[in-house]
Amino acid sequence: MTGLDTPLTPLRFLQRAAAVHPDATAIVDGPRRLTYGDVADIAARVARTLRERGLRAGESVAFLTPNSAEALIAHFAVPLAGGVLVALNTRLSTDEVSYVLEHSRSRYLFADAELLAPVLSAEALPAGVQAAVVLPDADGGQPRCSGAESYSSWLDPASDEEISWEVADETATIAINYTSGTTGKPKGVMYTHRGAYLAAMGAVLTQGLSHESRYLWTLPMFHCNGWCTTWAVTAVAGVHVCLRAVRGDDIWRLIDAERVDRLAGAPTVLSIMADAAPNTVPDQSISMVTAGAPPSPTIIARMEELGISVVHVYGLTETYGPYSICESQPGWAGLDVHTRSRLLARQGVGMVTADDVRVVRRSAGAELADVPADGVTMGEIVMRGNTVMKGYFRDDDATADAFRGGWFHSGDLGVMHADGYVQLLDRAKDVVVSGGENISTVEVEQALLTHEAVRDVAVIGVPDVRWGERPKAFVVLAAGVTADEQELIEHTRSRIAKYKAPAAVTFLSALPHTSTGKVCKAELREREWVGHAARIQG
Repeated sequence: MTGLDTPLTPLRFLQRAAAVHPDATAIVDGPRRLTYGDVADIAARVARTLRERGLRAGESVAFLTPNSAEALIAHFAVPLAGGVLVALNTRLSTDEVSYVLEHSRSRYLFADAELLAPVLSAEALPAGVQAAVVLPDADGGQPRCSGAESYSSWLDPASDEEISWEVADETATIAINYTSGTTGKPKGVMYTHRGAYLAAMGAVLTQGLSHESRYLWTLPMFHCNGWCTTWAVTAVAGVHVCLRAVRGDDIWRLIDAERVDRLAGAPTVLSIMADAAPNTVPDQSISMVTAGAPPSPTIIARMEELGISVVHVYGLTETYGPYSICESQPGWAGLDVHTRSRLLARQGVGMVTADDVRVVRRSAGAELADVPADGVTMGEIVMRGNTVMKGYFRDDDATADAFRGGWFHSGDLGVMHADGYVQLLDRAKDVVVSGGENISTVEVEQALLTHEAVRDVAVIGVPDVRWGERPKAFVVLAAGVTADEQELIEHTRSRIAKYKAPAAVTFLSALPHTSTGKVCKAELREREWVGHAARIQG
């Protein structure tokens, strides 16, 4: 950097919004409405108190709360104090909360009363946590929680010293986000100020955000810091509309009442919205970003009927959320919905703030060889650049393994198409090996989703005496439509190679999902592999 350069930080976004649009609405949270001037003032006050209470640069502060004004303000207050934000998944068990607090070395825990009470009653706070702070209710009221301080007491620092919105080092950690831990203890993914700034700028461009944008928080703010949209909407001084629980009727009510035109979420959120859709389509143009699984032709068509355009992105916790986008081409608009959906289901190309996406042959060596761009040859998706994590907190070995060959290894398997668009076929652990053939569960799921009766589906490998493993489908039927097992199997065989079709179909009322909306296949596998010592056969 030269003497004229300044380190990049998303703190600049709130500083600028408060200076340029001080009276503009920043946050709508239930009956509460805060301006950008309010938000900057509260963030500065909390930051001062954190410093007065002894928080040192680089130390962590944890927040356990659903989408709320306080969750959003924390994304600025904690780093403004020089700290590192740890946004906790609200569905964690008490033991899991305790583990993350200990591993992240968090000094303070701010939490909603109903989430904090079980932690305190179980005496699950690690010794390093100096205080627990109970956050306001949705209406702004200050609840009491035995053993916790009130948030309101943190809004009156003893000093009004000037606080700087700049940082000395843009590579300093701004947040630690914990992975789901499906294959062991969750890992702490470190984000930098520079990475968060650029990821937010990518979100601004991808989602077409502006000062006129009204963003509904259907996506958890604890998930990759809301895919860095906490900072992105603030960058353009748009309106954050908080939603503490994802319910279809509440989503549509807020879309109407708050003139929402932007939102995001996993495909399951799209389905929730479709099921609760009102009779009258909103008259404003609405764009919704989705990730976690490719959107099906059925749900894309339904959302278009409701006046919502769907943007498909792809990424991981380790890539600040979205890293690539299935960027639409001019000729796609004129295609029929099924053809267009097949194109939109791809994971696409690196966002403008990211590097290229590569698909490489998996190798233990340092050299990574790209697979042919034929849409058939499978390899591992790897990424690098400013919007890839700094590393895993307190885990040098896992960091070194993830970055072997100089690229981040996603663990996702996919293909490269001739037009340069990447398509995810499966996670390495989800590929079904049947009679020596690799079967992509995503490919089977996409084939099933072309049937009008299928609302949601998950495919896993189950033990088979002859083939080692065979695909099995778990299907949720659309309301008012029926289909039987054989009908769906035959439908799948008409779409893909017969050997890839599921050997069995189980109908469920709902699939198990994680708190971020992804299907929890591990739970399905637990049921199917009872009595088997190993989870792979053949």
